[in-house]
Parts: sequence; C-alpha cells; structure tokens
Amino acid sequence: MSGNTFGTFFKVTTYGESHGKALGCIIDGCPPQLEITTQDIQLELDRRKPGQSDVTTQRKEGDKVEILSGVFEGKTTGTPISLIIYNEDQRSEDYSNLQDTFRPNHADITYHAKYGHRDYRGGGRSSARETAMRVAAGAVAKKYLNSLGVHTTGYVSQIGSIKADSIQPQDAITNKYFFADTQKISDLDQMFAELIKEGNSVGAKLGVCIENCPVGLGAPVFDKLDADLAKAIMSINAVKSVSIGNVDGILDLKGSEIRDEIRSDGFVSNNAGGILGGISNGDSIDIEFLIKPTSSIKTKGQSINTDGEEVDIEVAGRHDPCVGLRAVPIAEAMSNLVIMDHFLRNRAQCGDIEQSLPFKK
Repeated sequence: MSGNTFGTFFKVTTYGESHGKALGCIIDGCPPQLEITTQDIQLELDRRKPGQSDVTTQRKEGDKVEILSGVFEGKTTGTPISLIIYNEDQRSEDYSNLQDTFRPNHADITYHAKYGHRDYRGGGRSSARETAMRVAAGAVAKKYLNSLGVHTTGYVSQIGSIKADSIQPQDAITNKYFFADTQKISDLDQMFAELIKEGNSVGAKLGVCIENCPVGLGAPVFDKLDADLAKAIMSINAVKSVSIGNVDGILDLKGSEIRDEIRSDGFVSNNAGGILGGISNGDSIDIEFLIKPTSSIKTKGQSINTDGEEVDIEVAGRHDPCVGLRAVPIAEAMSNLVIMDHFLRNRAQCGDIEQSLPFKK
C-alpha cells in the first residue's frame, strides 16, 4: 500500500491498524533544536483519544505516546523523529461477523476489490484510529508554528440539524462537542441521548481558523496552499467536502461585492479566506468542511458478502454517534502539517526575500 506519507520538506509517514499491536509515525525534516516533550504531544492526543465522554466511542485507549528517536535532552536533533502508541483496548471479536461481509458506505468493499485481502477488525488501516499519529505529528508542527506566532483553532459549527447561531471558536474548548455556540449544548445533549438510544448517527460541519500565517506560503499552479489544505482535510476519514473563504457568497454576491478591496492599511474584507492565487496573504485562513454520519452503526441495514449474496448487517463494535467531534484536533493537526511544510519550502526557495505587503503600519 502506497500513499502513507504526507508532506515535502516536513514529511510524515504513518503506520499501523485499528486492532494491530501499535500505531506509529516517522517525522522527517523537522528543524533541529526545537524544544519538544512527550507532554507537548500528549496534550493534543488527549483531545482526540476515544472514551473520554458519553458522546464518543467507548473504546478506552490511553494513547500514551513514546518518542523513540530524533529528540535528545528535550530538543529535536534534526534526524527522523519516531513516535509510537500501543493499542490497549481492541475487541476484535466484535468484528468476527464482518469477515466476509461489507459494511455499507465504508471502505470494506473497495479495500477488498483493490487489495484482495483486508484487515476486517475495525476497518484496519481505513479506521480513523490511524489519525492518532497525524495528531501526534501535528503537535510537533504546532510547537514550531506557535513559536512563529501562528495559531490554529478548530471547532464544530453544526451537528445534524443543530446550527451555531453565533460562531465563537474559543467556545469549542469548553465543551465535549467542540461546539462553537455554548447556547446549543442542551439541544445537543438531547440529540445525542436519542442517537445513542437508537444506535444511529449524524454528520457535522466543522471549521478551522489559522491566524498569523506568514505571507508568501504556497506556490502557483500545482502547489497552491489552499489546494494542499483541501487535500489534507479531505484525507481525514468521512470528510465529503472542503471550502476555503466565503463560499456562501460566491453565487449570491456580485464581483464588486465579494472582491477583497485593498486600502493603504490592508484588505477591506477577507472573502478569499487568507489565500490569493494559492499564496497566503497574511489574513486569517478560514476552512470549513462537512463530515458524513458514522457508517458503522447498530441500526440494521442491508449489504452483500464476498460471494455477492445479499445479507442483513448490524455492526456491534463501539462507535461515535458523530465522528465530527473528534475530528477537530485531527483537522487542526493536518492544517498545521501543511503550514509547517510550506513554511520550510518557502524558506528554502525565498529565504533571502523580504516577504511583506506594502501596507502602511
């Protein structure tokens, strides 16, 4: 299987399966002398790990990360950083009935068609369990970017039919739904109680805001910053669409209304979402994306087996009523990986150029 490596200069390779012995990653290209500890990485992993509340999967994983290489006396050495997390709470017997049956709207049938052999335990490599190592690698990128003043904040703005009336990204850190409007928490509590009772799921709309991104990241044509961010977010399990900037106004507003006019002190608006021509312009980068309802649910459905016979299916494992909740730290991590990679690429090519916009201070 190819396609397990992400990035060009800041390169991350992940490995492992949902019910395998361990998950791991190799980070290559991290600058030396970055102060990093297991605690820095663990803080991010703890935001993503399962079993933390009654509205996520009850699989209990500590997700305790170990640094195997690339860090000495609390600082990166410039050599490959190896991270590992050992799985602790696999219940593979929950999936024994799925050995020859394909879960609807899941990767089972396409993995079977492509490789002819698959790990059916929790989806194997296609499971969102794999994203733990993205978050671990993203924590390293985050530590470096924070030293530059770059900050990334993720949030949920809609779950099912419940929408945030006012999006306050900082509210997301205060509740178990990562929801950007705390006035909706009681409504969400009621929705999730009903979902858990009936064994069903809903989708979600999420956002990521990247603030203080340096000017000049990204390149025209094939390496546009927004294109790489879109790819990064689309690579997250269950994501079905990604948008950057004010896409709601694209059809409703005229060009004279939606263009970001420029004055001597800066841009009048930020409908472009912080990126022009594939290159960052210094404004906040605003990303939104949709996640489909969890496919693995207890509600009975219809499918086929490997012999093509029609069968009824009911998934007995432990699953999230809405995978969008734990996708927040994953999306932050993927965004940080992209910005980190483009920062290093830009420095390598344009390090001698003063990259600034001609605004009056």
